Amino acid sequence: MTTLLIEGGMVLPCDGEYRTVHRPGYVFIRGERIEAVGAGPAPEGLRAGADEIINAAGKIVAPGLVNAHTHLFQTFLRGLADDKPLLEWLEAAIWPGALVMTEENFYLAALLGFVENLKCGATSVLDQDYVQTSPHNADAIAEAAARTGVRAFLARGFADRDPYHPSFQETPEQVLRETERLVKKWNSGPESLVRFEFGPLIPWGCRQDTLQTIDRLAHEWNIGVHIHLSETREEVQMSIDETGMTPARWLHHIGVLNDRWQLVHGVWLDEEEMDLIANAGALIVHCPVSNMYLASGNPAVTEWRRRGIPTALATDGPGSNNSQDMLEVLKFTACLQKLRTLDAMALFPEDVLEMAYAGGARSMFLDGKIGRLAPGALADIILVNAMRPHIAPVHVPQSALVYNANGNDVDTVIIGGKILMKEGRLTEIDERRLVEDCQRAAEAMFARAGIQVNSPVQASILPRFRQ
Repeated sequence: MTTLLIEGGMVLPCDGEYRTVHRPGYVFIRGERIEAVGAGPAPEGLRAGADEIINAAGKIVAPGLVNAHTHLFQTFLRGLADDKPLLEWLEAAIWPGALVMTEENFYLAALLGFVENLKCGATSVLDQDYVQTSPHNADAIAEAAARTGVRAFLARGFADRDPYHPSFQETPEQVLRETERLVKKWNSGPESLVRFEFGPLIPWGCRQDTLQTIDRLAHEWNIGVHIHLSETREEVQMSIDETGMTPARWLHHIGVLNDRWQLVHGVWLDEEEMDLIANAGALIVHCPVSNMYLASGNPAVTEWRRRGIPTALATDGPGSNNSQDMLEVLKFTACLQKLRTLDAMALFPEDVLEMAYAGGARSMFLDGKIGRLAPGALADIILVNAMRPHIAPVHVPQSALVYNANGNDVDTVIIGGKILMKEGRLTEIDERRLVEDCQRAAEAMFARAGIQVNSPVQASILPRFRQ
């Protein structure tokens, strides 16, 4: 097996606690796993046994980040409908564009999105594709993930009832048949690089019996269920109008709220709902940049943490962020909670890293296997260049990572012991050619869709729902 030694850097083990720094320190990798981590110079035996040595002087050596929620088909749609709330944003850009995307468009958009995640330090990505205009869209995204070498958990999204856009609805039978096919094809094991799970889009777009069925199958197939929940006040009201209950209460009422479920956003959860989620063992995925971009609100993350709710962090899709910069997400996670509580100590850098790493590993169903630098863990590692004017001098590496660094500072990315980016250059993919191919394909897609940037919205989904 190939061996790799990283030495001389500021090593953040993030192994159960987040204050330890080895400065300098080393990480020794054999095959796809970490074999040794320590402080000071690497032992001579490890240096002699290394096939390759990376000098990490001036760099922060950290576990790869986990982007726990995105929609990578939206890379072709970013910037098309700025300054609109969620439901208007869907109608102005996402639905018209997605309807004309080809399988090749899905492949290229996902490839570009996975590359952006890699270059910004995310070694694991949880992507939810809810556009099934072709049964092979999901395969195209999986193939893009495999091409990049990223660790991908793909939530096969769906809606199966009104009032969601009829062109994107499927029958429950289609949902179950296609998800089973994808799981059998791609889920070769719990640590396989590309895996699938269920991805019901939203409670108001999914039938109760379908949700109950996929919950049962998720336990049988050992996969998760990934769903948007209480992102906006309008959606909460839609749930109350139809069921008499808020979304989390409804999931609890129908018997599906449990530790298989990944609840994205949770902006408008009340205290009773937080208690239900905590008792159920479900995970919440926080997307601070998207919540700001769409003016959805500022969720009570500190209250989630007080209750012990597992929390992961994410960018959300390129259509509502508009980037995939997970380092940017770290800073906004901390700052938004300070603003919400008017407490400068609401979250510390170590708290943010715990959500990014322990919560991120939980979202990927890889607890203890990723998100830490420790013997036996998968060798998913990033090196961040701290010798930059906006970062140096570095006194506390955790603070520098959360408050100073951005995606452009990521120098090296390693996944499963394989170097996928070194000194800012991808080792497996022609980045320039990919960007040029995507620009041409996106422009052709816009022409087919008749999309006009910032075109006015002609209708709203809300009146259709309330009818």
